[in-house]
This record gives sequence, C-alpha cells and structure tokens, in this order.
Amino acid sequence: MMAQKILLIAGSDERCQSLKLLLEFMGHEVIDIAPSAVRDQEKGENSCSAVFISESCDGLGALINGLDKALPGLPIVLVTDKERAVKLTSTIDNKIFSSLEWPTNQLLLNELLLNIKKHKPSQTGQRTNELFRSLSGNSRAIQIVRKLLMQVADSEATVLILGESGTGKEVVARNLHYHSFRKSEPFVPVNCGAIPAELLESELFGHEKGAFTGALSARKGRFEMAEGGTLFLDEIGDMPMNMQVKILRVLQERTFERVGGNKTIECNVRIIAATHRNLEMEITENRFREDLFYRLNVFPIELPALRERVEDIPVLINDLIARLEHEKRGSVRLTPSAIMALCQHDWPGNIRELANFIERLIILFPYGVVDKSDLPEKYQNLDDHQLDIPDITMIVSEMAEHTPTRQPAIDQLPSGGLDLKEHLSSLESNLIQQALNECDGVVAHAAKILKMRRTTLVEKMRKYGLQRQDEASTT
Repeated sequence: MMAQKILLIAGSDERCQSLKLLLEFMGHEVIDIAPSAVRDQEKGENSCSAVFISESCDGLGALINGLDKALPGLPIVLVTDKERAVKLTSTIDNKIFSSLEWPTNQLLLNELLLNIKKHKPSQTGQRTNELFRSLSGNSRAIQIVRKLLMQVADSEATVLILGESGTGKEVVARNLHYHSFRKSEPFVPVNCGAIPAELLESELFGHEKGAFTGALSARKGRFEMAEGGTLFLDEIGDMPMNMQVKILRVLQERTFERVGGNKTIECNVRIIAATHRNLEMEITENRFREDLFYRLNVFPIELPALRERVEDIPVLINDLIARLEHEKRGSVRLTPSAIMALCQHDWPGNIRELANFIERLIILFPYGVVDKSDLPEKYQNLDDHQLDIPDITMIVSEMAEHTPTRQPAIDQLPSGGLDLKEHLSSLESNLIQQALNECDGVVAHAAKILKMRRTTLVEKMRKYGLQRQDEASTT
C-alpha cells in the first residue's frame, strides 16, 4: 500500500509512541505533535491523510471539535484502550472516522489505513453548494429541500423526488450524487418516459448478441454503466407495468440478467427516482405498482412549484444571469419594476420556463437593461401591485443598487433639447463597463466584443475613469 502521512496527537500516552514506531515500520510518515501545538498545525497547509488522537488527551471533546472545524474532512481516528469502553458524547462521536483499540496488529492497522485511503474528504466540511442551481433562495420551502438533501446525501437510501415539470428534479438528483460517497463514480440518468416500452428493458439491463433482431453485439445497460455510482430513473411514473416488476426485483435482490442472457449480474448502484405524477393516485388507477412505490418512497423529497416560492424569483434571476455570463453567452440586467412584474407571473413551467425566458431576454437585449415596458405583453398586463412579501422588496432593492442606469430610448428629440455629447458619453461608458464585466476585466476580450482596438479601449477607460477588476481591488 502507498505510504501515507499521519498526524499523531499523543500527549503523554506511551502506547501512541508504540503506534508511531509501528506506522513508521510499515513505511508511513508520522508527524508527532502535542495537543497544545494543534493550533499551530492548523495554520499551515496540511497534507496528512488522517489524524490519530489519544483518548487520554486533556479536553478531548474540544480538541476533536477544533480539529473537525480546522481540518474539515480529515478522518479522525481515536486510539483507545481495549479493556474499557470509551464514553463520548454523540457530538464528538459523529466526528470520529474510526476507533483503534490498542494493542493492535499490523493486519488490522493496514485494513484501517486502506479504509482511510478510500475515504473521500470532500464529503464533510469541504462540500460547497456550487451545484445547487435552481435550489437558490431563502424561502422556507426551499430551505426544507436543501436540509433534506444534505441529510440523505451520504446514506444509501433510495430517494424519490416529487414535483411538477421544470422544478429541478434532475438538479436535486445530481446534487445528491455530488454530495454522496459515490461522487467519484458515474451518475447515469434515464428518462423512463422518453424510451419506447419495447426498448426500455434493453436500455436498463443491456442485451446479449443475437437477443433480438438488430442485436449484432452484446451491450451494457444503464445499471452496469452506473456500477458503483448512482442511477437516476427520471419520470418513473411513466414506466410500463411489466418493467415495474423487473425494477422491483432489482431493488429487492440487487441482481439482474441482460436481455437474451442467463447470467446473473450483481449490481451496486444507488437508485434515485423522480416523477411529476401523483403515484398514490396512479396506484388507485392500476397504473403503478404499490409494492414498487413503497420500495422507492424510502426518503421522499417534494420540490415546490415556483409560484409557491415567489420570494426566490429575484435570486434565481440573478443566478441564471450569472450562469449565462460564466458560459460566455451574454448578459442582461433587469430593473426593479421588471423583476416585480416577473414575480407576479404564475410560471407554469417553473424554473425551466424562467431560465428560458432569461435566455430570451439576453438575446433580445444583449448587455442591456430591461424595464417592465420591455417585457412581453402578458407580463405587463398583470395587476400592478406590490407583492406583500417583504423579502422580495428587500432583495429587489439590493439588486437595484448593482443595476446600471438605463439610457432612455430616444425616438425623437425632447422638446427641451438634449445634451448630445453627455448622452453619448454616458451610453459609451455604460457599454464599456458592461463589456469589461462580461470579460472579467480582460481588456483585450472586451475590445473584441466592442469591435475596437485595445489601445483605443484603454484610452476610453482612462477618459471615463473605468478600472479593470484587478486594478480596482488594489486601490
């Protein structure tokens, strides 16, 4: 086994010195520090694969809690006496990767180190919410979803995601996989409603050569492709009854056979299913098996419709625009009145409809500012009232601070006249700033967007007092 670097916090425990000798004999590097030196160790970069700590250390609970916060994801192994049980609070126990009873032997220690090597440190403190697209917001409904997601992510439980079309069921499934111990293995989605019934069995379980007309060679199914990872059965409510029986068998026995084959194949996959249908109603109509429903409904997560989380719409708009900017597909800004108008729409297509709408605005108003009057007529004809949700008003007000001032469209010269030079300068400055923001402050890229020479753009930036992001951060 490849050598590992171990952090050892022993205090005055003599058995840990024996442990150090054994680890070094096995070819591992051991950094031996006193409990009082842990704080200094936290400040530097730590490349250790695990920390071994003696139960005899003073202030064990505080020490373990401190390690868990300072070195998130680093497996903590508690070195204990074989003769007596260790009494720990549940808070501490949840932060311990494993215990090592002393005396031990090289075989047991080698097995423990192998488990540590397989451990994925990113599954605790190093997790981020970067993939929580469509799960942004502060509404109570979406907070509950996020909490449920994080509670079940690490488990092997089958998850059933319920919700209307467009609410982000596949996004939740991908996040469950990303935050699970299986994240380094495949995530394989299957839309059960989009595959013809006669092909679905082959798609899921694969087939052998000659199993049917056109089967010129053996082929793996989605279950085999997802081995060790996660299989996402989307729209499982549309699955034919005869296939439901076969899926039930796989869930029960964790084995299957390819179409046209008689070899039993074992599978190690986590099942996540999703549907927009009311499965309990489907059961009463004899369109869905009750026993399969109970197998799938181990941990249900119900996604709210967008109309049920109106206060999240401004945040989602911001996130969708930021994602399109990151993908270099353009940008747009919405005025507070435009955002308030969109908050009053029912959004029957939910987040998918909102995402498509924002993309359309970017095409229609590239790098522009969209007011309520620019929106399609169906959004303008809504009741013009302020929604009675304080969060929306606050969020929209904050967004308004970062929204560029819109240059009014001028179809004819105002009766009072116009300072043309000032108007054009303001328009030019606004467009240059938007181009710089889109290109992350890279002047050469912004010049390409504006179809001008780089030196010309630099002079105009100097003229209008505009700064690149790196320059702004140092001033």
